[in-house]
Amino acid sequence: MAVSLKDKVPPHNPDAEQAALGALLLDWDKVDEVAASLSPEYFYFQRNRIIYEAIFSLKQKGQPGDLFSLTEELRTSGSLEAVGGYAYVSSLTDTVPTSANIDYYAQIVQDDALRRNLILASAQITADAHDETREVSAILEEAGNRIFSIFNSHSTRDIRGVKEMVEETTAAIEKRIDSKDEFSGIPTGFKILDTMTDGFQNAEMIVVGARPSMGKTALALSMIQHMVMEKKISVGFFSLEMSGRSIMQRLFSMEARIDSKRIRNGMLSKSEIQTLLDAAGRWFDADGYLHIVDTPNNKLLNIRALARRMVSVHNVKIIFIDYIGLITLEEAAARVRPRFEQVAEISRSLKSLARELNIPIVALSQVNRESEKTKSGPGLADIRDSGAIEQDADVVILINDSDPRDKEEKDKALTVERTLQVAKQRNGETGPVKTTFLKSITRFENWTGREQ
Repeated sequence: MAVSLKDKVPPHNPDAEQAALGALLLDWDKVDEVAASLSPEYFYFQRNRIIYEAIFSLKQKGQPGDLFSLTEELRTSGSLEAVGGYAYVSSLTDTVPTSANIDYYAQIVQDDALRRNLILASAQITADAHDETREVSAILEEAGNRIFSIFNSHSTRDIRGVKEMVEETTAAIEKRIDSKDEFSGIPTGFKILDTMTDGFQNAEMIVVGARPSMGKTALALSMIQHMVMEKKISVGFFSLEMSGRSIMQRLFSMEARIDSKRIRNGMLSKSEIQTLLDAAGRWFDADGYLHIVDTPNNKLLNIRALARRMVSVHNVKIIFIDYIGLITLEEAAARVRPRFEQVAEISRSLKSLARELNIPIVALSQVNRESEKTKSGPGLADIRDSGAIEQDADVVILINDSDPRDKEEKDKALTVERTLQVAKQRNGETGPVKTTFLKSITRFENWTGREQ
C-alpha cells in the first residue's frame, strides 16, 4: 500500500492554531478558561507556541492583552522577528471574527497534539520491540506507561462547583442505600474487620504484615475463599513463595475442613476422600473466579503487566500478592540499588497500580524479628525492608499472637487466638479484630471462643 504525504506529515492544523491565538487577543478573559486544556507544547508551529507563551506571560504580569502589549512582550524577549514580526501577529485577529468558538479551536489543537504524541510513542515502541537485547516484559511495561502518560497529560478536569458535587455525592449515597450489598468495598468475611473498613476499597493498597508462621498466607486464602465461594468475586493471586498445587491443597483443606497434613500424605478415610472430592468439585465449579500466578521471584514489571491483563481479560476485582519481599526489579536496577530503595519503588508502584486499575491490591509483608520481644506484637515501624510500605499503604493489618495460654498449651490446642490489628487506615478507624485460627486446616475464622 502506497504511503501518502498525509501519512508522513504529523497531524496539525495551522488555521485552528491561529484562530485560537486570535480569539485570545479578542477576549483576554478567555486565557484562564483555556489554560487548563491548552499547553504551549500542543502547538505544532514554533512561532505559535512562542506567541502563546507570551500571552501567558502578559497574563501573569497582570498586563492588558492587546496587539500592542503582545508585540512589545515579544520584542522585549527578542522573539518578535522569530514569529514573523508585527505583520504575522496582527494577522491573527483577521483569522477569526469572534472569540465564541475558542473551545472548539483549542480542542482541535489539543487533539492534533495527542495524535502526534501517539505517533511518537508508537515509533518508540516499535524500535524497542526490535531491540532483542531487552526483555519483553520491560518493553510491555514501558509501552503501557507511555500510553498511560499520554492519556494523563491530555486529560483535564475542570473546577467543579458545589452544586455538581452535592448532586453527585447525594446520588452515590442513594445508590448505597438502595444497594443490597452490606459493604461498599469487597468483604473479607471477617465481620468486625469489614465493619471497620467497609470492605477493602477500590484504588487502595492494603498491607498484611506478620512474622513467619503467623498465618499471612492463611489469612489471605481465608479471605479469598470467602470472596470466591461466597460472594462470587473474581480474584487474582500472585504467589511468589508457594506453588499453585500447594495453594489448591490448602484451599481444599479449608473447604473440606480436613487436616492439611493428612491430605498431603494421603492418609484419608473413605468418607474423607468423598468430602475432599466434593470440595474439589466446588472449586472446579468456581473456575473463572480465581486466577493464580505462581512464578517464583517474579519481577515487578511482569506483575504489573499480568495484573492489567487479569483486570481487562478476566474482570478481576481484587489482587493479592504473597509477598512483597520476594518481588524483584529488573536485573540492571537490582544490581546497583540497595534493597530498601528497591522495596520503596515496588511499594510505590503497587500503590499506583491499585489507583490505575481502580481495585484493591493486598500485599503481604514480613515484619522484623524485634517485634517478637514485645507483648503488644508488631507495629507499623516493624514492617520489614522499607518504611515506604508503611507510608504508601492505605490500610495496614498486622497479625498478632494474642492467645494468653503458654506455648505448651497452644502447641496442643486445635485452635488458637489471633488478633488482626488494624494499625493504619486512612479513611477509617483502627483497632484490634479478634479471630480464631484453626491450625489443622490453616484457616482464619470469625472469633467464636477458644474451644470449637
